[in-house]
Amino acid sequence: MNESSMRVVLLAGGVGGARMALGLAASLPPGALTVVANIGDDERFYGLQVCPDLDTLLYTLSGRVNRKNGWGVEGDTTKALQTLSSLGAPDWMTLGDADFGLHIYRSWRLAQGERLTTIMADVAQNLGVDTHLLPACDTPVPTEIETAAGWQSFQQWFVAQRTQPKVLGICYRGATFADVTPEVLAALQQADVIVIAPSNPLLSIEPMLALPSMRSALLASTAVRVAVSPLIGGHAVKGPLAGMLTDLNLTPGNLGIAERYAGLIDGLVIDASDSDDAVILRKQGLMVLATNTLIAEKAAAQELASALFGWLPLVRNSLQRAERRTQ
Repeated sequence: MNESSMRVVLLAGGVGGARMALGLAASLPPGALTVVANIGDDERFYGLQVCPDLDTLLYTLSGRVNRKNGWGVEGDTTKALQTLSSLGAPDWMTLGDADFGLHIYRSWRLAQGERLTTIMADVAQNLGVDTHLLPACDTPVPTEIETAAGWQSFQQWFVAQRTQPKVLGICYRGATFADVTPEVLAALQQADVIVIAPSNPLLSIEPMLALPSMRSALLASTAVRVAVSPLIGGHAVKGPLAGMLTDLNLTPGNLGIAERYAGLIDGLVIDASDSDDAVILRKQGLMVLATNTLIAEKAAAQELASALFGWLPLVRNSLQRAERRTQ
């Protein structure tokens, strides 16, 4: 499988997804990568449409991201937020001034009836991003979290309450009645490889999988389908995944990751520190690659992409042998 002619689709959300996108983009020819972004995190602040995962991907791929945080714009200021705070407006969501500019632009065009897909394509082009960056859906499908206090928006739980309340349930509101965009569907149908990024399955990937047309397209795909586990040493590098798995009584570790994607992937990339998990995963019919999956920097992201591309022919050959045995 030659990278120079591969069409790759990445399903991504969060910082881990953005860094995976950066590594793949650096390893592929311009235009060969399509990133499909989670929009379950999207919310309106001060009347503006904020798309955290889309924007983190945009800033990362354009080289503008705040490297320390992994999100936001490098060198950004917060004068607008300070003004809002001094006027008594909520200030729990940290939005920089450059961030506000993007949110204003996006909201302005949405108010004119334009699609989120079209707007983000124009923004990406203007910022010099040659990766196809697509929202999974143009319809709002907000993720909501149930706690003892009731249902609340994802951002209220994640940012305002710092993920502290115990999670009793997760809802991808409206997802079962929404569709992926024609652009996403075409990308999935034309893909040679589909990669699920090392993102939180419950918060970044499953909001997309909750779209029936997304799941159907993945099931019908003839592409090699692989996922990269977000776990290292059996634990999430950052974020609330481990706590959520416990709260919801879900299977922990890489076995739990494989369980979330059952039937949708042919192989799973795990960290070398979790190589003992490979035996059980292979018994479940998955191809497994154990390698370094910590991608704190661009170089590490490229190394992971290189290891992934070197492994893909083995996955493809295994699938072809299995197909011949069933004929």
